[in-house]
Amino acid sequence: MPQTVADVMTRDPRSVDPDAPVWAAAEQMRDADAGAVIVTDREQVVGILTDRDIAVRVVADRRDPGTPVRQVCSNAAIKAVTPDTPVEQAVQTMRSAAVRRLPVVQDGRAVGIVSLGDLAIERDERSALADISAAAPNE
Repeated sequence: MPQTVADVMTRDPRSVDPDAPVWAAAEQMRDADAGAVIVTDREQVVGILTDRDIAVRVVADRRDPGTPVRQVCSNAAIKAVTPDTPVEQAVQTMRSAAVRRLPVVQDGRAVGIVSLGDLAIERDERSALADISAAAPNE
């Protein structure tokens, strides 16, 4: 069983500059088959942008897809963990912050991302969430 976030995280996550247009972040998500990108300013984590953020804060509000990422990303009190964080502590952080993804940072730089699905696969590979998370991407 994995002991630390480093054992379950996705390494080298996609990142985007806060001034990039939302459409560019969406392209990165599509190309990586990922539901989120980490928002970095001079390599420092300043936020996270999820596919849900795009749906709710851009599409549903009929905003221009050229809107800068900084205007729609989640950035208030970003919760993050380090590669050495115990998996159970990451689970507790997700629970208390009610988030589905956590940036993994080392020396302020994003080195990974850990999702609820990553943790589900490791904790109970037969769960419905683990099955969904491990499934091949939709085309």
